[in-house]
Amino acid sequence: MTDQMQRIALAARPEGAPGPEHFSLETGPVPTPGEGEVLVRVHYMSLDPYMRGRMDDAKSYAAPVPIGGTMEAGGVGEVIASNSDAFQPGDFAFGMFGWATHGVQNAKMLRKIDPAHGPITAALGVLGMPGFTGYHGLMEYGRPKAGETLVVAAATGPVGSMVGQIAKMHGLRTVGVAGGADKCALATERFGFDACIDHRAHADAGALRKALAAECPDGIDIYFENVGGKVLEAVIPLMNPFGRIPICGMISWYNAGNLGAGAAGDVTPAPFLWRNILVKFLSVNGFIISNHWDRYPAFLNEVGPKVAAGEIAYVEDIAEGLENAPAAFMGLLQGKNVGKQIVKVI
Repeated sequence: MTDQMQRIALAARPEGAPGPEHFSLETGPVPTPGEGEVLVRVHYMSLDPYMRGRMDDAKSYAAPVPIGGTMEAGGVGEVIASNSDAFQPGDFAFGMFGWATHGVQNAKMLRKIDPAHGPITAALGVLGMPGFTGYHGLMEYGRPKAGETLVVAAATGPVGSMVGQIAKMHGLRTVGVAGGADKCALATERFGFDACIDHRAHADAGALRKALAAECPDGIDIYFENVGGKVLEAVIPLMNPFGRIPICGMISWYNAGNLGAGAAGDVTPAPFLWRNILVKFLSVNGFIISNHWDRYPAFLNEVGPKVAAGEIAYVEDIAEGLENAPAAFMGLLQGKNVGKQIVKVI
């Protein structure tokens, strides 16, 4: 076993979109697990939009990554040393190991992964935090009913694709919004959306709204919000009375800095939003999936067999090498990934 590990640290806080200068590749000793702890050699790590918020020194639901600290990420890998009866060397585990080749966690903070149930990367996407986010947000706050219409942006991502497929199983008309003709084709052909609109083909919210209205002739009952920006502005006037809007993200504003508070120009005016929420009796629920992990076993029991049977499709975009994680992350924030963005660490 090597005695050296690599990690990617936050070198500086970005103002706007992050660049290579905001990350640094560091080498140091492999940590030693203490009592009740487990050492894991990370095989794959997840890249997710929320990580951009961790780069800002702004008050949020979680503390920012300190300068010089390891960038936060969930990962899956092989146990190579354990001081817990719950894990043995050779086991596979999921944990928050960060952007790193190795990580130590208390065994209570880890989840054992059985490679016999499918690729271990599924624990980072379709059967991990993103898939769970889409499923829980839709079922808990979207409250889907057969015959309704759902719209979700970033429709080919791991959250949006789960939302669309679960909604379709419940008898809804599903309309995706994605960036580019290829992603729209993926949404309809692979993920089963009834229609998908290329937001890049529409210059502003008004044009996008017309395209949405054509695909949603009976209005929109559920808008699963994970993007913000012009998609939100386009959707709001089309919402039906008593519509529901689960909110799990706002990626279009993340690079504005200060967790989106610095966004300007395309921010939907508060009076416009507030009036629509009022006069249409909309239910708008923000949620952070880390507050709902007690529901994860039920999600896994229901969705896991559907994934194994091929009833729920997923796509993974895997970058090679820890050193390429910053470039992959910057591409993710620009919508360059196709499917769940993962980094193969070893």
